[in-house]
Amino acid sequence: MPGWMRGWALALLLGALRASGTELTFELPDSDKQCFHQELDRGLKFTLDYQVITGGHYDVDCYIEDPNGRIIYRETKKQYDSFPHHTELTGIYTFCFSNEFSTFSHKTIYFNLQVGDEPPILPDMGTRVTALTQMESACVTIHEALNAVIDSQTHYRLREAQDRSRAEDLNGRVSYWSVGETVILFVVSVGQVMLLKSFFTEKRPGSSAAGT
Repeated sequence: MPGWMRGWALALLLGALRASGTELTFELPDSDKQCFHQELDRGLKFTLDYQVITGGHYDVDCYIEDPNGRIIYRETKKQYDSFPHHTELTGIYTFCFSNEFSTFSHKTIYFNLQVGDEPPILPDMGTRVTALTQMESACVTIHEALNAVIDSQTHYRLREAQDRSRAEDLNGRVSYWSVGETVILFVVSVGQVMLLKSFFTEKRPGSSAAGT
C-alpha cells in the first residue's frame, strides 16, 4: 500500500475510534421548548456540552431527566455549560432546552452529546505490560493530536458563528441608524430652506386696503 494511502487509512481509523455521540445545531423559537431523547444503559458515562450561538442575551434553560422523570441536571439562563454523568438506570434519558422565558428572542443552540468512553487504539493497550513500540507511540500521539484538532475546530466554528451573528446584528443597527439620520437631515434641510424663503418673501398690501 502506498504511503499516502496508509496515512489516509490511519486517519480514518483514528477518527472512528472517538466515542460515539450526537452533535446538533438547531433553532429554538421564543417561548418554546425542545427535548431530545437518548436510550442509555446503566453505568454508562455521557457528557453534554451546549452553547447558545445566536439570539437575545445568548442564554437558555437546560435540564436532563432520567428514565424515572427525576431531574439530574438543571441550569437557567446559561450561555454554555458541560455536564458529565454516569447513568444509574437503564432507559430513555431526556435532554431539554427551554426558551420559554423569552417572548421575542429567537435562539440558535449547539449541543454535543458524547456517550461512552473512547475505546483504546490498541486492543490490549489497557492490559499490556510491555512498552509501546515506536509505531504504536506515534499512533497514540497522532490520535491525541487529531482529537485536539477536532475540538479546536468545533470551538472556532462556534466562535465564528457567534461573531458573525453579532456583526450582522450590528450592521443592521448601523444601517437603520444611518437611514434615520438621512431622513432627519433631509427634513431639517427642507425646513431650513422654507424658513429662509419666508424671510425674503415680499409682503404685498391686501386688495381691501387698495380699494379704499
